[in-house]
Amino acid sequence: MPQRSTDRPTRLKRVLGLPALIAYGMASMGILAVFTVYGSATRLSDGHLPAAYVLAVVAMLFTAKSYGRLARSIANAGSAYTYTSKAFGRIVGFFTGWVMLLDYLFLPMINFLLIGLYMNSVLPEVPAQVFTMAGLALVLALNVIGVQWVEKLNYASVASAALIVAVFVVLAFTRADALTPDILLAPFLPGGDGLGPIVAGAAVVALAFLGFDGVSTLAEETRDPQRNIPRGILLSTLFVGIGFIVVAWASSVLVPDWTQLTNLDAAGTELMERVGGTALTTAFLVVYIIATILCGTAAQMSVSRVLFAMGRDGLLPRPIARLHRRFRTPYVAALVVSAFSLVALFITLDAAVYMINFGALVAFAMVNLSVVKHFWVDRRVRGRGAVVTYLLLPLVGFAFIAWLFTSLAPFTYVLGVAWLAVGAVVFGLRTSWFRSEPPALEFDERVDLETSETTVTAR
Repeated sequence: MPQRSTDRPTRLKRVLGLPALIAYGMASMGILAVFTVYGSATRLSDGHLPAAYVLAVVAMLFTAKSYGRLARSIANAGSAYTYTSKAFGRIVGFFTGWVMLLDYLFLPMINFLLIGLYMNSVLPEVPAQVFTMAGLALVLALNVIGVQWVEKLNYASVASAALIVAVFVVLAFTRADALTPDILLAPFLPGGDGLGPIVAGAAVVALAFLGFDGVSTLAEETRDPQRNIPRGILLSTLFVGIGFIVVAWASSVLVPDWTQLTNLDAAGTELMERVGGTALTTAFLVVYIIATILCGTAAQMSVSRVLFAMGRDGLLPRPIARLHRRFRTPYVAALVVSAFSLVALFITLDAAVYMINFGALVAFAMVNLSVVKHFWVDRRVRGRGAVVTYLLLPLVGFAFIAWLFTSLAPFTYVLGVAWLAVGAVVFGLRTSWFRSEPPALEFDERVDLETSETTVTAR
């Protein structure tokens, strides 16, 4: 927990090098994320999931490069909200942050959905909603009590997941029915419908890359941060992206006809069963469920503290900022998140993924535009390579993200616009209908609950 403010600034020890930053970025995304969106992306891409990941990786690398450039230039940076506010002003920044809040609210929900789907795939006689509710209740309890050991356990979970995925990839290629050039190359080549299905799949798999920007929050603990933070963001995105492509490729080679899979939403268990039998399936399921619970706990902890800060600052009703008398945790905010997550009992995994990607793609697009505005327009950076670095590359990144954005499901735009309308009402009420300064949003989950102060670093 952050310490109380003093006249003497607190400085963290700079101990992290580039390898540690890459490892942190990769852990923030997680290799098992490939199975989270496997069903939606495989169905939408018509079996061309590896190609969808290639397109998504290219788009994310341009965006990661933009994050790195802004992290090097803007102090106390770390979120699309921070960058957009600096480049375009607090009004545009507020609405970018408001869309990001949609991601924060849906992220816990998607973890509860996955718990239900995967447990139901093993115990089909028990409704998925039962497991979803059990996961929701467990995560709520952990957040109210306060968990200090989640982060350490999460690293063990990441290592176990990487080992299981490595075993799966090796077995998938060695046990595939055939490894002819046609089977090996088919997942990367457009089918009869052209690029459309691949772009639609890429729009969904963008969810798997959420978290790479977290590297920028470690600037105070990093040696030579202006050099290593941008490289850490870019390389962690590249390495995880390659991992996603390889896993998707192995899965496509193992099952060339994706329609043979009986449960796409929980395809991970079926794929593991095909290559490793009960032993590998059980190991995968245990690690996946634990990782999902940990991810859900961390996601709910984050959004609870965001809502706590908003309640404290008057952006939301002030009772949301109440703390538990014994555990000193924002239990009302946690209850609000859990109540919102009850939607998981009625919503499909596809719908939840689309809503998260709406916010994510908007944020990614604004980061690319922020590079152009901050460097090319405001600071008028010119000279050798400036037109490529600060104009062409971020605009190409924006174009890629916009291309993916156009492939979201139609209902996504309706819900997204409705959410923005709610934000406009909040904005209007807080600014006396545009007559005063817009409110600042806090996107740092490290809230000092004892002093009701937040740390400076944004995420």
